[in-house]
Amino acid sequence: MMRKTLLRAALAGALSAGLGLAHAQDATYNIRTLTPETALKAAQAALKSCRDGGFQVAVAVVDRSGLAQVMLRDRFAGAHTPKTAIGKAWTAVSFRSSTTGLADISQPGKPSSGLRNLPHVVALGGGVPIEAGGSILGGIGVSGAPSAEADDKCAKAGINAIKDALEF
Repeated sequence: MMRKTLLRAALAGALSAGLGLAHAQDATYNIRTLTPETALKAAQAALKSCRDGGFQVAVAVVDRSGLAQVMLRDRFAGAHTPKTAIGKAWTAVSFRSSTTGLADISQPGKPSSGLRNLPHVVALGGGVPIEAGGSILGGIGVSGAPSAEADDKCAKAGINAIKDALEF
């Protein structure tokens, strides 16, 4: 009889400990972030892509929270380009969308036109989220090429340079 009681108590203790562990796991989560080396590699590849096209630009990579990890400005890129590149990368992460898409849906007169009035939003092409395995890892922004399409192309070249390292 005593043995059955001890077994029941042990089983009840094990179950309650397991339930406590499940609650602790629900209270936290794990995230993946870009290493500084990976962020730098993406920025360098984007900068090279723009240089190859004859463009002087700034490139920024932000983490999943929108904080800048890397910012590179080519010699003759305009003074406005570093802040704009960071803003594009931040916007892409914040809205989990390319800034080209946001530029389209936030045109004056469209239902989402108010997005352009939010603090820090840069609704110009050239900002792209960096994703892997269904998670946002960061964002990249390019500013200074003569068109949004060219900024986008350089940003995507940066992502392509690190894509194999990001896949789960």
